Amino acid sequence: MPVQNRIVKVQKRNRALVRFDERRIGKAILHAARSVGGFNQDFIPGVNDKVFATGKDEEQIAAFLADIVVVGLNANAHHLIANFPPTIEHIQDGVLHALRSYGFQNAADAYECYRWGRHWLREGALTLPTFMGNGFPQERMAVTLDWCRQHDVHTVDGLNEAVRSGKILAITSEAVAIYEKSLDEAAEKVLARRRNGDHLRLIWVSGPSASGKTTTTVKLTQRLERHGLRFLMLNLDDYFWSLVEQPTDWINDRNYETPEALDIQLLNQHLQALLAGQAVEKPVYCFKEGRRTGTKLIQLEPDQILMLDCLHGLYPPLTEGLDPSAQFRLYIETQHTLFEGDGKTQRLTKFTDVRLLRRMLRDAHHRNHSALRTLLHWHYVRAGELYSIIPLQGLADHVLNGGFPFDLPALKPFFAGPESLLPREEDFREYAGFLDAKIRYHRVKALLDSVEGFTKEQVASHAIIPGDAIIREFVGGSTIPIPHNE
Repeated sequence: MPVQNRIVKVQKRNRALVRFDERRIGKAILHAARSVGGFNQDFIPGVNDKVFATGKDEEQIAAFLADIVVVGLNANAHHLIANFPPTIEHIQDGVLHALRSYGFQNAADAYECYRWGRHWLREGALTLPTFMGNGFPQERMAVTLDWCRQHDVHTVDGLNEAVRSGKILAITSEAVAIYEKSLDEAAEKVLARRRNGDHLRLIWVSGPSASGKTTTTVKLTQRLERHGLRFLMLNLDDYFWSLVEQPTDWINDRNYETPEALDIQLLNQHLQALLAGQAVEKPVYCFKEGRRTGTKLIQLEPDQILMLDCLHGLYPPLTEGLDPSAQFRLYIETQHTLFEGDGKTQRLTKFTDVRLLRRMLRDAHHRNHSALRTLLHWHYVRAGELYSIIPLQGLADHVLNGGFPFDLPALKPFFAGPESLLPREEDFREYAGFLDAKIRYHRVKALLDSVEGFTKEQVASHAIIPGDAIIREFVGGSTIPIPHNE
């Protein structure tokens, strides 16, 4: 659609002014959509069906969304002043707002991950070989998809048949064995680094929310302790700013998902001091009071390694000034490649939705947070991980897949029947502006409705799901200590 545009110039990052070209916005949007399989991956009846009906092809849909960005830029009178045009960052913010406002979540995520990946390239934190593009590692996904096809669990229909026939038991055993083997490889990489002379003092286990970091940290630590390594565990939650320094939004929610929710400067200083052999007064944070209530003196002994289970362990400001040869970084993600239905639509289910369901369950059982509250908070989770976690996964020394074919069948009984944790449709009436939460709600509900679930008795049985499997962090019954659940 033709729109009035009075913006003539754009300010680049080096402050130079260049001519504004709306076509570049449309091209960037189209590239983001096609990188995840096209706009059709985001088709949602009742949300953006009119956009699809109006646009004859993907180019027209991208042009329409670019026009929306231009309308938003023109609405800011400040941008119409000759020497104060919109910056590149303003335009990118506008693109994300337009995509998310029309329900194009997958395209928006791809755009945002690519955007921040390019930011970390410019900062020098990433190189082209470690740049992750839209955040979907095609080579790793292809390996996972090939395994899933071999076992006929690459579609929801195939997974359901495996559950009904009982074949899921053998598939579960093999999937867990692959995870355990990858953990063995991570441990061997650590030991090899030490044998080769690296003075390794710090291990990060990082990944997005509910990816299985805690179980993985425990199991990796156990493997390395069998080889004589000793560890000092550091709880990064103690470095949260006090509640008075964490502003709330209009529903009294706080963004704990950004790395800036932590006192990064103090944490970095303490890491440097600990690796230098100095003692530090580590803060002690009380979540009931929402503030630091004291300190605890800690010191890393000469033969100890600092072990950190942390969302943002790849975030460059956290490790600034630390010797790279003294660090080992493991990254974990829930990457089970699964197509909807019988696979004919070629629409993948979302990795993040498995993590969302895991976190709903954990929050309900151990945080006294409803599933609705987790859904309303999830936009903070995604914003944080698309900025400081997923784009930086190329920095990891080892990447681990924490997603399994049995995740959805194991999660379903907690979100089905009269005791379902899922909110009801009417629960969203008070939050009409939270389109992101409503889209995720309908998507995970439809996904769960399509999945053949285990019974709660089957979930509880270690004969079906091992007691030390990652999913037990969330469904319960773990045979290893889960600190944040105690």
